[in-house]
Amino acid sequence: MLREIAQSFVYYASILFVIYLVVYATYSFLSTTVGAFILRYRDKMRKLSNEMHYVYVPISIILPAYNESVTILKSIESLLELDYHMYEIVVVDDGSKDDTAMHIINEYNMIRYDRPVRIQIKCQPVIEIYEAQLGHVKLTLIRKENGGKADALNMGINACRFPYFICMDADSHLQRDSLKKLIEPVLGDDKTVSVGGVVLLSQCVEFTNGMATSFNLPKNWLVSMQAVEYDRSFLGSRILMDMFNGNLIVSGAFGLFKKSIVINAGGYEAGSLGEDMEIVMRMHIYCQSNNIPYRMRYIPTAVCFTQAPTTVKDISTQRRRWHLGLFQSLITHRRVFLNYRFGPIGFISYAYYLFYELLSPYIELLGTAVIITAFYFGLLNFNFMVVFFALYAIYGSVLSLTIFTQHIYMQDFKLSTKDLMKAMLLCVLELVVFRWLLVYIRFMSLFGYKRKKHTWGEITRVKTE
Repeated sequence: MLREIAQSFVYYASILFVIYLVVYATYSFLSTTVGAFILRYRDKMRKLSNEMHYVYVPISIILPAYNESVTILKSIESLLELDYHMYEIVVVDDGSKDDTAMHIINEYNMIRYDRPVRIQIKCQPVIEIYEAQLGHVKLTLIRKENGGKADALNMGINACRFPYFICMDADSHLQRDSLKKLIEPVLGDDKTVSVGGVVLLSQCVEFTNGMATSFNLPKNWLVSMQAVEYDRSFLGSRILMDMFNGNLIVSGAFGLFKKSIVINAGGYEAGSLGEDMEIVMRMHIYCQSNNIPYRMRYIPTAVCFTQAPTTVKDISTQRRRWHLGLFQSLITHRRVFLNYRFGPIGFISYAYYLFYELLSPYIELLGTAVIITAFYFGLLNFNFMVVFFALYAIYGSVLSLTIFTQHIYMQDFKLSTKDLMKAMLLCVLELVVFRWLLVYIRFMSLFGYKRKKHTWGEITRVKTE
């Protein structure tokens, strides 16, 4: 009797798991194929155009910072090198316990000003404000009481002067031409309310005059595997979703937003661990509910570089927060799911993030349980299983390598033979080793949710030269 129950369980669970993998493989193939064509088209247009004449829409760059004394000056320095004529930098020190603020004040000889901030979005109160005029760029430092990253962004939105703002992480660096590329969809369509760019790893590149000029995979294998993973995330599904206005995430490390829409939508949700996804879903719902024509774009040529965690502990801290943030966003805005009013967003985008991001570690562990059950009761076709997973691993690795080489091609980098061989190995290791580390981290992240739902955790920053 027990064997019959196990046989039925293995049979039906296997069918569901194969369907799950086939759908994911098909989606990944479509994402990679569409991404390759679009990236090639954009590169062709870039090479055919000898000179672009830009209309400089004013942009505010908001930099929330909490205990970022190690990286903050380098980040500001990179922002001051941007090839853009109308922008300001607003650093929001969210109650740091280190000397983040003093580093900035001393480096740029900032002067304290007593000026009011018009509070259009609720946030923690201001402690003090400093300002400095650095050439054509105004630098503002706001020290406020601690309220979290979302709260710091709300303060930055309240204080910034321009109609569009960019939110960034304090350990990120923009290429010199990033603002020009990120603003292009706004210039082409005034219905554009947000634009996301590509986030890649700073440990893999060297900068010359504000541009990434060379690429090398670092010796740290954890960082190198994340480089492959980032490429697949940012140069895969997001390009496909951009075709039907379906992206649900504009990375918190690098995203452009229309200030008025964000304010009307209620700003960032204070305390959210996934503020980048939550605000985008909130904007989708606001625009759809109020019949506002809008576009949320994704531009794979606008590049931001950020530091990747270098240890398993820091990766665990980061990915736990990401998974909890994903859970919060999907639960908060669950009415989007399969809701005809939201079109492809509810039927494709939400479903993708629900089944292939949030629930994927549990589904994959269910697949493992099926294999163990089948083996125990003598129901396992071992040869078929080995061939099936070997083919799937090869398929996934080829897709990852394709996306990785697309990134190298788009950035005009030269990849050494050594790094190419290493990349081929990394695409396999990322799938069969690093992926399972992330499965475990994400699986465990929701346990004790009530206790951890407001806990960000800290990641060790490394000073860059």
